[in-house]
Amino acid sequence: MMIDKRNPAETGELQQRLREWFTAHQRPLPWRKTYDPYQVWIAEIMGQQTQMDRVAHYFSRWLAQFPDLAAVAAAPEQSIFKAWEGLGYYSRARNLHQAAQLLAASGTPAIPADHQRLLALPGIGPYTAAAILSIAFNQPYPLLDTNVQRLFARLADIDRPLKQKTIQKQMAAMADTLLDRANPRIHNQALMELGALVCTPKNPDCPACPLQRHCTAHRADTVEFRPVASGRQKKIDITMACVILRKEEMFFIQQRLPNDIWGGLWEFPGGRLEAGESPEQAARREIEEETGWKTNELTMLATVTHQYTRYRVTLHGFLSVLSPTAPEPVLTSASRHAWVSLPQIRDYPFPAGHRQLVEILHAHFPENRSSHQCIICM
Repeated sequence: MMIDKRNPAETGELQQRLREWFTAHQRPLPWRKTYDPYQVWIAEIMGQQTQMDRVAHYFSRWLAQFPDLAAVAAAPEQSIFKAWEGLGYYSRARNLHQAAQLLAASGTPAIPADHQRLLALPGIGPYTAAAILSIAFNQPYPLLDTNVQRLFARLADIDRPLKQKTIQKQMAAMADTLLDRANPRIHNQALMELGALVCTPKNPDCPACPLQRHCTAHRADTVEFRPVASGRQKKIDITMACVILRKEEMFFIQQRLPNDIWGGLWEFPGGRLEAGESPEQAARREIEEETGWKTNELTMLATVTHQYTRYRVTLHGFLSVLSPTAPEPVLTSASRHAWVSLPQIRDYPFPAGHRQLVEILHAHFPENRSSHQCIICM
């Protein structure tokens, strides 16, 4: 069913059903208490590539540390990364930090209620700008996130993959036609919430859907076949090895180069296995290439796996002891290094796989948990 612009009665009924359903069933997400523009912005950036229930947890923690835009602008980048740790896609955090600093420098440190000014900020594209304007400022901008696209695919019984350009245009027109211009804040959230809670990817709860009578796929009994699958990319397997170097009671970590993947985060030195290498051979080679040190005895600590959008990364972590008289490292893949105690290491932001090794390390060396020394070197 494609809503016809010439049938305002049906459009009005659909909008009313959405409003009533959302009023009764919306989740108590923290930014919905006030719809403060700063809070909506943070929630939208966190919500990219992240489930909303997880966002709510991280959002509250973030707000306790950075209650407003000025706090974000004034914070060191490492504090931003540490607060973001666990959400992944750290470019989002870097863009958020840069946007806050740009706004603070402009003399008007507030989230602008202007489409073009929002688009000029790092990390804000057409969707995020429309979300901020409609949800924070109640301006009439339609939204099309993954949940809404799935809902539209069923409402209109779209029988082609949604990524096709003609289908994208069709759904954009549908979003514009259906938009409740008097209540865009409620309307857009209701569509997204309905897709997240009722019109789910698997086993949608059609009897609970307020739009069931408007749904063409429901009438055609094709709900389970919509949206049409576009062929998922197969995950790429990557195998890596790293070494956790210990010198007396301190552990070696290094900071990734600013423009590298996970730039600015900290890690244990290591890298990908080359053809024909064992994890132990790769660990020895990477240590020498990245620091100039040659390691003698390696002990396996743990192997961890982490899933990314396109990749499945298996990381082998080894332990090694470095001589107290070892020379300074010659860094080739990092901007700086630090020798940190076991408790101190948790103060640094790490990529997901290395963060898992940090937790395993704490269990492996329980006797070292009370020391708080830290030596940071350039």
